[in-house]
Amino acid sequence: MWKRIDHQLKIKAGDGPQTGQFKELGPAREVTVPHPLALSEFQSFPVFEDISHHIKEVGAQLVKKVNAIFQLDITKDGKTILQWTIDLKNGSGNTYPGPARLPADTVFTIPEPVFMELVLGKMNPQKAFLAGKFKVSGKVLLGQKLERVFRDWAKY
Repeated sequence: MWKRIDHQLKIKAGDGPQTGQFKELGPAREVTVPHPLALSEFQSFPVFEDISHHIKEVGAQLVKKVNAIFQLDITKDGKTILQWTIDLKNGSGNTYPGPARLPADTVFTIPEPVFMELVLGKMNPQKAFLAGKFKVSGKVLLGQKLERVFRDWAKY
């Protein structure tokens, strides 16, 4: 024969957590972004500012063509020194320092000198990627759309 056993606990009034049972958490950690004055020390900073102005002007058209969010992690000596997000998926587009506020479709991890050569058209992105000069995670093929954005910006 089967015997039914009721495993539900009976909770009485006042059975809440006891004092000292839970630890109070501090505020959430903020992502460290260099002080605005320190940002100007990086070669890539003026490039991102200029791309940001370009996207403000033609962002709505780019959103229709690209429909993706890119996060660029600029590195130096293997450590991320800058993060920028190019959002060409929402509204009329946006570029801002820091990690993507919404999940990024593609994340690029690029040493700053390689990034500068890529955006200035001195290096072929496909060859650089295949040579292991930078890393891409997420939807790798969207990198071609970002390359077009950089080419359009260079003409601007």
